[in-house]
Amino acid sequence: MRISSTLLPAVLTACCLLALSCAPPEHAAAPGPTAGGEAFREAGARAGELHDRIRHEALEERIFTHADLWGALEPVVDGATHLEREEVARSVHDRPIYTVRYGTGPATVLLWSQMHGDESTGTRALLDLLHWLAQEPDDPQAVLWAERLTIVAVPMLNPDGAERFERRNALGIDVNRDARTLATPEGRILRELQRELQPAWGFNLHDQSARIRVGREDRIAAVSLLAPPYDHDRSVNPVRLRAMKLAAVMRDAVEPHVGGHISQYDDSYNPRAFGDGMQRWGTSTVLLEAGAWRDDDEKRHLRKTYFAALVAALDAIATGRVEHADTARYRDLPFNGPLARDLWVRGGTIVLPDGHSYRADLAVNYDDPLRPAEASIVDVGDLEGMFAARDTLDADGAYLHLERDGLSEDDPAGPSLEVGNPARFTVRQARDPVSPTLWRVMNGPPERLR
Repeated sequence: MRISSTLLPAVLTACCLLALSCAPPEHAAAPGPTAGGEAFREAGARAGELHDRIRHEALEERIFTHADLWGALEPVVDGATHLEREEVARSVHDRPIYTVRYGTGPATVLLWSQMHGDESTGTRALLDLLHWLAQEPDDPQAVLWAERLTIVAVPMLNPDGAERFERRNALGIDVNRDARTLATPEGRILRELQRELQPAWGFNLHDQSARIRVGREDRIAAVSLLAPPYDHDRSVNPVRLRAMKLAAVMRDAVEPHVGGHISQYDDSYNPRAFGDGMQRWGTSTVLLEAGAWRDDDEKRHLRKTYFAALVAALDAIATGRVEHADTARYRDLPFNGPLARDLWVRGGTIVLPDGHSYRADLAVNYDDPLRPAEASIVDVGDLEGMFAARDTLDADGAYLHLERDGLSEDDPAGPSLEVGNPARFTVRQARDPVSPTLWRVMNGPPERLR
């Protein structure tokens, strides 16, 4: 009897990492089309090494407030003469929304993060990016960016949502569904920035469910990418084509860090969404979503992966290498697949407190899959082949003794097991309720007792 993780990735092999060059990037000439993918993978690997060296020590946990962010970022930005902070708006609850600007080049890039208050990985990656630019302005790569790019970042667009670590703003509106009516101050300032700056490039930074799979494969998506459509036909004009090339760069850049755990986000057109709107308004935009990674409940590895994607992408724009990217590297990505379950308890015999017993599997989800705590039963019965699971508890030949306080008591004839009940049971060797205990699940992750 064992618990196994079947979907989350193994660490990449040492030989793959050794194959990636650590030499500084050459900006003199862009590689040809056949060399582009390898160059972008090398850029992503180097950016990961850079992150190991310069990562800001703040925001180690993924839940933080507007005050936490700017307590860390304000001294970084305000202490650097080549970074410019500007208050551009106020949130519903009167929190300042800032932009940070770097460079004076002809190609304008707009990055915005945490328009959903509970999606913070991109915000932390922007902290690290700005920290590097502040600390090492004479780095050849940073100098090139300053000459060729004008980077404008909105590190936290929805500070009221971040305060509660909730998706929506204080009006109850999803800011990323406000591109059409602009009912929110957060949505209005993002549209105003696009109108004022007319950025050539846009980065829409998000987090997605930790249960999303790569297509129908038995693996979780660590990163998802999307070059959003600008119409219902999913047409490809020059603006979207450039976004596809940028997404291809980012796919190659994150591969050294997350291997094949990369997918393409659903490309259905949504006229209310800002990514689709940016594409329609002429800004080549890529959506970047952080999913989940093994033993990374605070998304520290995905913070590094995010940073690598941004550095490689910005460098590809600055050098012009993005024009040599192969869009097939983006288009060939499998789409996000069905959601996985958090835990599959398979092969056991369920024993109810009144003595009823029957062979059935259980599917269990946690309230927060990255911080397994409260667990509930989401399916019961023959579940073989019905879904993928992030973790599997093999209970073959064992007995799941359900606790009475985890069952429904609406029927006077006896307790019932219902979908939605808290997951409270003990896995024992036999039907006898005093037989040896193997595992215990008490409204949380499995605890091995033998």
